[in-house]
Amino acid sequence: MNKFLLLLISFWVYTSCNFKEVRSKPDTVTTFANINNKKMQSFHDFKMKAIDGKEIDFSSYKGKKVLLVNVASKCGFTPQYADLESFHKKYGDKVVVLGFPANNFGGQEPGSNEEIASFCQKNFGVSFQMFEKISVKGGDQAPLYKWLSSKDENGWNDQAPTWNFCKYLVNEKGELVKFYASGVNPFDDAIISEIEK
Repeated sequence: MNKFLLLLISFWVYTSCNFKEVRSKPDTVTTFANINNKKMQSFHDFKMKAIDGKEIDFSSYKGKKVLLVNVASKCGFTPQYADLESFHKKYGDKVVVLGFPANNFGGQEPGSNEEIASFCQKNFGVSFQMFEKISVKGGDQAPLYKWLSSKDENGWNDQAPTWNFCKYLVNEKGELVKFYASGVNPFDDAIISEIEK
């Protein structure tokens, strides 16, 4: 009987200690709810130059979702300009489309800002907001793209663009909520479902 009682007490002590250990471990699942508790710079804190040289304050995008796309004129995904323009016209009341020309992948955006603007207008009738050419990865990465692709800055995402036409979705509060690879068309269900939330 004493051995049984000793065994029962030992088991109880062992499980109590292990239960406390498990319960005291921090939550390792990163959810958007966890991110909201962190103090970080908002998308709305940025200012950048449009392709025509005018400075744009991103605080003007408060209250709207924003789809940011690194674009290029000589890429297999360049026809997405037409899709982005159609998307802009259809969903412009819900989401702002921003294009960021970059020459980071295969030298597929070699033109000047003027040449890029002309190409986009002539070939695709682009009316969504385009910005000056920047770098979206590497040592000369633009601060906005550092924020988009650094977990330390945005709270959850470490994914930098892997090619032209990668997309980031920012919510109405200026928080990064999604990353989409180049092959994801603006009209893909994955994007539309987020826009219509």
